[in-house]
Amino acid sequence: MSSPSARNVHTVHAELVAGVMSVEVAVGDKVTPTDAVCLLESMKMEIPVLAEVSGTVSEIVIQVGDVVHDGDPLVILTVG
Repeated sequence: MSSPSARNVHTVHAELVAGVMSVEVAVGDKVTPTDAVCLLESMKMEIPVLAEVSGTVSEIVIQVGDVVHDGDPLVILTVG
């Protein structure tokens, strides 16, 4: 069984190998499922990564220029 605080956290993960072009949020920002949290670049294509759930940005794991791989955490949200 998860602790109550663990249930209130959602991590947005990368779904491919890509470079981080921009971070679209800051710690403390409120986001909805349609909000982009960052912009990735792979094979000359720009890929917006959406928040997936409503919440507040509690941590940004990435920086512009980083290379991320499938499954890497990008942004951590506090939900609820």
